[in-house]
Amino acid sequence: MSPTPATVVAVGAGQATVSAVRMLRRRGFGGRLVVLGEERHAPYQRPPLSKEYLRGDADLDDVTILDESWCGTNDVELLLGTRAERISADGAGHRVHLAGGAELVADSVLVATGVRSRRLPGVEGDRMVHLRDLDDADRLRTLLPGAERIAVIGAGLIGSEVAASARDLGVEVTCLEAADLPLLRQLGPEMAQVYADLHRENGVDLRFGRQVESVDQTASGVVVRTASGEVVEADLLVVAVGAVPNDEFARASGLPIDPMAGGVLVDAECRTAVAGVFAAGDIASRFDTATGRHVRVEHSDNASRQGAVVARALLGLPQPAEDPAWFWSDQYELGLQFVGHAGPDSTVVVRGSVDDRDFTAFYLREGRVHAAFAMDRGGDVTAARELISRGTPVAEAALADEDTDLLDLLDTVDA
Repeated sequence: MSPTPATVVAVGAGQATVSAVRMLRRRGFGGRLVVLGEERHAPYQRPPLSKEYLRGDADLDDVTILDESWCGTNDVELLLGTRAERISADGAGHRVHLAGGAELVADSVLVATGVRSRRLPGVEGDRMVHLRDLDDADRLRTLLPGAERIAVIGAGLIGSEVAASARDLGVEVTCLEAADLPLLRQLGPEMAQVYADLHRENGVDLRFGRQVESVDQTASGVVVRTASGEVVEADLLVVAVGAVPNDEFARASGLPIDPMAGGVLVDAECRTAVAGVFAAGDIASRFDTATGRHVRVEHSDNASRQGAVVARALLGLPQPAEDPAWFWSDQYELGLQFVGHAGPDSTVVVRGSVDDRDFTAFYLREGRVHAAFAMDRGGDVTAARELISRGTPVAEAALADEDTDLLDLLDTVDA
């Protein structure tokens, strides 16, 4: 077992770092903790930026997750507006080089630099927003009330959440998506169609298979032209076409990068190939023991869990069994949740009513549940996580039958 480090430096001040720092202090770590954040804001949650915060239902205090008061009480050095450039070896430890020439010596380093918005070439202007951080959200939150119609490029999670928030505020929305359906890879064709129908029922003008050819800003708004010749005029444009890992620090430090998924290659305990250096959150391509491959997941729940994994590894604590990946979203007063990995060869079993938007879709392969998508059924998702983790075959009829209690089904699986 490796000795507990005396100094831990976290590069990046997002969800993964906050999770690691809080667990370290809760579990009695008494060493030095330094958090380097390139933004000047105290660490905050990102999921509300396209939902509650964007609509004005939450403010900065509501989304802040690590403030200066807590850091002072718990002896955490929070260095905001600080950019780290690389790590170099320093005897038995590491030296973290900062912009401007300053250095920090650390026994262990957590790389949690996250991701940034993928940009469309030439798409920049006063009425164009790429939503990823708090400054982006503040800008969009200021512009949105003055808009009658917005255009959204990309119907992934962020793009569709922005569309739903704008509709809640009474703004007309046209959403252009290159794929045939929204979240097609995550949900599969059947549930992606249900997801598309939900947005159309709430007034979103969804257009699929659209390739954007040009974007121009005019005196009064923006004009988007597609490769098929369509012209979309709007007061405001939101670009949500995915994210790019912030891997410059990792590359400069010589950390191996996943050539397929991007991000830093780490093992199941988030250790990189360099002793004493960890990576977690959106930047980490972590080895998944269930599938036997590296997976990079961009969601705050994953970042929180991986931050806890790093903390436990630093403290020499045994690592519990992994939970399946999970994400959630609140749209049109519905709670949407997805857990696991759907895959292209799944059998979908529906429990509840799709028409009433009150259901859970279980994804099965060889009779085993390996994913679930739910609308307003949090209890079903809790049971689904257990079914996925246990990997025991279950009867499709039992899953679909509303009279079958899923907790009882879990007991049956155990037996």
